[in-house]
Amino acid sequence: MAAKVLIVTGDAAESLEVLYPYQRLREEGYEVHIAAPTRKKLQFVVHDFEPGFDTYTEKPGYTWPADLAFAEVDATQYAALVIPGGRAPEYLRGDAELRKILKSFFDADKPVAQICHGPLLTAAIGELAGRRVTAYPALELDMQAAGATFQDSEAVVDGTLVSSRAWPDHPAWMREFLTVLRAKAPVT
Repeated sequence: MAAKVLIVTGDAAESLEVLYPYQRLREEGYEVHIAAPTRKKLQFVVHDFEPGFDTYTEKPGYTWPADLAFAEVDATQYAALVIPGGRAPEYLRGDAELRKILKSFFDADKPVAQICHGPLLTAAIGELAGRRVTAYPALELDMQAAGATFQDSEAVVDGTLVSSRAWPDHPAWMREFLTVLRAKAPVT
């Protein structure tokens, strides 16, 4: 049986940051499930960079069904966790069910991949203190406030935690995450 990987997300997640790891991990042979606050069709967004803008822009992205509601997740059934970015982590960090899920992955030292604004979730459960991470560069102060050492690079590996800045860094992020994941939970 293939090892399972859980992606936790919600509406307004960055399309590429959900669907790239979803497809890449399936290609690798992992079974991948997407969990959200409720089982429903999620509306993702596309964050892009436009000339003359001081920050990214947001456009409607793909829709995709959530396989599970957070309340239905049994974290013990999953070998690893992926936390995409976008705006979703801003409101998801307040979800008590999700915080329990996140905490269980860290307590069991399972591989966790986070990208862009995803580290707002790990900060919300106190798991960034003393760690080296990267995130969307505008979150540098948030990462420092959570006790992390921020590094502005494509991918940062700290034990079983692999973080990345944003979707342009996908190749480095997934390469590093798959190295950790294959060591901890190889496909059988």
